[in-house]
Amino acid sequence: MDLSRVDLNLFIVFEAIFTLGSITAAGRKLHLSQSAVSHALARLRQLFDDPLFERNSRGMAPTPLARILIVDVRNALQSMECTLQKTARFDLSTTRRHFAIAMGDPFDSLLLPPLLRRIGPAAPGISIEAIYSDRRRVEPALLDGSLDMAIDVLISTSPDVVHAPVLSEPLVVLARQGHPDIDGSVDLDTYLKQAHVQVSSRRRGLSIEDISLSRAGMTRQVRVRCQRYAAACRIVSETDMLTTMPACFARIANQAMQNQVLPAPFPSLRLELFLYWHVRSDNDAAARWLREQILACMAPPQEPQH
Repeated sequence: MDLSRVDLNLFIVFEAIFTLGSITAAGRKLHLSQSAVSHALARLRQLFDDPLFERNSRGMAPTPLARILIVDVRNALQSMECTLQKTARFDLSTTRRHFAIAMGDPFDSLLLPPLLRRIGPAAPGISIEAIYSDRRRVEPALLDGSLDMAIDVLISTSPDVVHAPVLSEPLVVLARQGHPDIDGSVDLDTYLKQAHVQVSSRRRGLSIEDISLSRAGMTRQVRVRCQRYAAACRIVSETDMLTTMPACFARIANQAMQNQVLPAPFPSLRLELFLYWHVRSDNDAAARWLREQILACMAPPQEPQH
């Protein structure tokens, strides 16, 4: 196949259809009409002598050949984009970029308000999409470009994924006002005797406090497992159950509930979160600037000098 006779724009269309699973959605993303996308797909089908995508009840499903091609196509497109970013002049006031960042509840409530206050006036063309991503999908998503960054606990990644610490926060215990056993503090014996609400986006698995207790040969009684810290705070406010969470999350999720917020009976245990990105974006000036703003927003306040 003679590359000089191939319209490379077709591969941009191919990647958009693969990612979005829809000709209409691909057209919206690329600012093309549906007929233009369909025409590009017809040319790709002729080029590869394969349907590439077949319509089903959920949209356009890739064929086995399309699933093979997408890896090299994305790598090639990302390589070209990185080359352009290296040579492009980065001007905060005029740069238009969209960044997809994976983060969990309620970290988006913690990060986005100060981040947008910080970058809004300086970079009006930069937009941010905060999304949920399964932990197992973080590295593949950073690799294929569907994610620009991710914020999560320490996870195992290849050398192609870089990370930096973004948050270190102590844990606190929440109990309702007027709790029959807890007033102003909670020791470990009392903590273990109570029923607990565990917050996790996963269906199963231990939390960091359960892992720590297990290592010490102890367990607690988890009565409820839910996905949102706000829901856990509401449950605690109407029952005698306890919930444990990072202190910064409690300041957000507990605002309306006014539960007691108490130091956890394991003071050395902290939630550690990290910012992840693919190594290829190290030379992307806009992405590097945004990472710096995220880390600055989450940096602990400086101690006053006397």
